[in-house]
Amino acid sequence: MAARAPHGTNQPPRVIVKKIYIEGHGGHHGGAWKVAYADFVTAMMAFFLLMWLLGATSEKKRKALADYFAPTLIDFKQNSAGSNGLFGGSSLNDLENYPHKASQTGTFSLTVPAEASGGTQVGTGEKGTLKDRRIAAEDRRNFEKIKAQVSKAMAVSVKLQKLATHVRFVPTREGLRIDLVDNADYSMFGLGTTQLEPEADRLIGAIAQSLKTMDNAIMIRGHTDSLGFKNSGGINNWLLSSSRAEATRRRLSEEGLPDSRFERIEGVADREPMIASNPADPRNRRVSITMLYRKGAFSR
Repeated sequence: MAARAPHGTNQPPRVIVKKIYIEGHGGHHGGAWKVAYADFVTAMMAFFLLMWLLGATSEKKRKALADYFAPTLIDFKQNSAGSNGLFGGSSLNDLENYPHKASQTGTFSLTVPAEASGGTQVGTGEKGTLKDRRIAAEDRRNFEKIKAQVSKAMAVSVKLQKLATHVRFVPTREGLRIDLVDNADYSMFGLGTTQLEPEADRLIGAIAQSLKTMDNAIMIRGHTDSLGFKNSGGINNWLLSSSRAEATRRRLSEEGLPDSRFERIEGVADREPMIASNPADPRNRRVSITMLYRKGAFSR
């Protein structure tokens, strides 16, 4: 802007420059606060989401989650036996990850069961019990066939039908146990003797025909009740139970089972009653024929 020169002078007019600084409209309404607000809302959303997840999970799951990120003391001891030494619970010659010094802070029972047994061959090793599950599965299928064959033999024979209630098939950890059980009305053997009754003799013969289809070892165990008796030959329950087990073995052998199939023949008298509440119950008198799992098979 040019100002008017003074009247009657030759001086050039003065020029006045006026600078106007225009600030941004509403400076306090800029975008910086929006970024901070978005961060706050995001943090609050994450916080409430965390609270919801904690409320929706059980105490057990929360503990498992916490242990995942921060292993508990017992986990540390399990891996290193509680040692805080240089090798973290191990030594240069240690196979069990257990320290060999008096200053250890862990205990041996914490990591190894007190009754643990076995060695490097336990499990899936060369002689391990888990080596061949296929054999165990085959044995279980064969045991079911044995059960079906014996049940069918009793069903088709009029003389054996009445013994159906005296025969019990019990799967065990050792194999399939076939119990021949007495009751108050019928006994497999003559009273106080090792002489098989005719029906029992036929039943054991039918069982032998089914056992011949397999190669599994056989265990026979004799049982008595707790009632004692007088015998001129000095026979007691121990001798009677073992003698009845041997009589059963002889009957199976007569049907063609070789001696190599029999692994154990034993009598336990009245020490393993079926009716524990009444040791004198006649049902405690029985002979058990067990088809054993083949060696190396894993069974439960």
